[in-house]
Amino acid sequence: MPSAVTLSQITKSYGSFTAVDRFSLEVERGTVFGLLGPNGAGKTTLIKILTTLMRPSSGDATVEGFSVLSAGKEVRRRIGVVPQENNLDRYLTARENLILHGRLHGMKPAEYNPRIDELLEMTGLAGRQHDFPDTFSGGMQRRLVVARALVHEPRVLFLDEPTTGLDPQSRRALWEHIRRLRHTMTVFLTTHYMDEADALCDRIMIMDHGESLADGSAAQLKDAFSRAHTYEVDFRGDASGFREILEELPFVRSVEQEGATFRLTLSGEDALKPLIDSPVGRQIRKICLLEPSLEDVFIALTGEKVRE
Repeated sequence: MPSAVTLSQITKSYGSFTAVDRFSLEVERGTVFGLLGPNGAGKTTLIKILTTLMRPSSGDATVEGFSVLSAGKEVRRRIGVVPQENNLDRYLTARENLILHGRLHGMKPAEYNPRIDELLEMTGLAGRQHDFPDTFSGGMQRRLVVARALVHEPRVLFLDEPTTGLDPQSRRALWEHIRRLRHTMTVFLTTHYMDEADALCDRIMIMDHGESLADGSAAQLKDAFSRAHTYEVDFRGDASGFREILEELPFVRSVEQEGATFRLTLSGEDALKPLIDSPVGRQIRKICLLEPSLEDVFIALTGEKVRE
């Protein structure tokens, strides 16, 4: 499958600070690609480079085969962008916002009007198309921003944290719209919501400090970290004093407790029998292997420290 997006040794520096360091990536056409990372990881810098809003310090990137350095106009013809902030024109109605976008892309009324009708129906905004965006909820505004980005039928859609600040219902509604785009275009998504990436993305890359840390499907990333051997253990009756005993066992790496339920990280699968044979083994009621979540993988790679 040909690549829709390619980054080749991209570096972006601001004086002595390097936001992105020799970053390379290829994204296949027709996939939903998720780029995850904490604040300051370099995600927005890469989005700005790929959408021709910023030039890299070195390296090059292509979108649908066109260089962001030498063919920026061709790149912009082929992309749609949903930025972090809603940037709708508040003095135009919902439909007029979409018409303006179509005209800016050189579309004629015979082209953009049927397309706009289709998008308004898809996003559930047909009944509000003659209202102003200021009268819309946050979720409705985000759906209108997505519709606007799709008017000219882009080959690649960039979504920069598209559901930030939305309530759960609005997030799920927007997810459904993104799912409908699967395989008809390439979607390049950045998000802080691990469940969003898990639900939507065919492929996920986790980055930090301008570098890639892990790359694969959600299942592959979680499987790679399943070697942690973390188990949830329920004990019968009073479990007071069990924590101290468990922490003394040489094959127990860490202990977390909530009432009579413990979360234990063991040295390996071969530690299960010694656990059962330990002084607290007879009080064990249930043992469950805990599969790591995408958030567990993210924290393991990027750390628990809060970023500014």
